Amino acid sequence: VQLQASGGGLVQAGGSLRLSCRASGSIRSIYAMGWYRQAPGKTRDLVAIITSGGTTYYDDSAKGRFTISSDNAKNTVYLQTQSLKPEDTAVYYCYADLLTTYGTRYTEWGQGTLVTVSS
Repeated sequence: VQLQASGGGLVQAGGSLRLSCRASGSIRSIYAMGWYRQAPGKTRDLVAIITSGGTTYYDDSAKGRFTISSDNAKNTVYLQTQSLKPEDTAVYYCYADLLTTYGTRYTEWGQGTLVTVSS
């Protein structure tokens, strides 16, 4: 199983970016997907989660500015960001809580995509 994230880049404060992450491989089902982020010298922190049923959860820092969505048929999760602030600068990692075709349930991570917000 692999997760491929994309969509990061350099944006001015107040701007927006849309991150995407697609899971591929021997996947039977996905229970939830989401995004974490890690700023330089800091821990990896949760940003948002979406379950297969469409339930969402946001960290307080993301509420009202970020929107998580998914396309279950494509095993893809999106994070629409807006009103970006310099403190949103981080590497954004996607993850998937999934069941493989071999019957193994585990969490797979993407490689990360860098978001840089200039002031």
